[in-house]
Amino acid sequence: MEPEYSIFILKTTMNQERNVATILEEKIKNKGIKVSAILAPESLKGYIFIEAIDEGAVQEAIDGLKNVRGILPGHVPFNEVENFFEDKPAVEGIKPGDIIELVAGPFKGEKAKVIRIDEGKEELTVELLEVTIPIPVTVNGSYVRIIEKKTKEE
Repeated sequence: MEPEYSIFILKTTMNQERNVATILEEKIKNKGIKVSAILAPESLKGYIFIEAIDEGAVQEAIDGLKNVRGILPGHVPFNEVENFFEDKPAVEGIKPGDIIELVAGPFKGEKAKVIRIDEGKEELTVELLEVTIPIPVTVNGSYVRIIEKKTKEE
């Protein structure tokens, strides 16, 4: 009979989730620790999911690791983490009229208003706000962060 594995949540230093997951993977392989999966979702900063035989195995895996702040108490049912396995489009939740900030690319740091959305290509056509002459620019949907949603009366 297959042993029962549970999902635990590790608290990590922000933006170190991938590094911690990579180091964990190596340590688990080398020491044969009873961990079956590690998940560091892009959308969840500061946390990693780890599926292990018990909390002792997780403790053994993280022992001495930098950037790990601890294990949250208890374990999590799979149905609470399964939404992290779905690949969501980068433009999901963005509507024309929303104000966004570009977080990557040549216009990084600029604020812009969304004009058009191409869900198929996951691209946005935006107008930069802090320029003399507003020119439409097409950017990748993963390069943006929503700052302000368009209100109903606009």
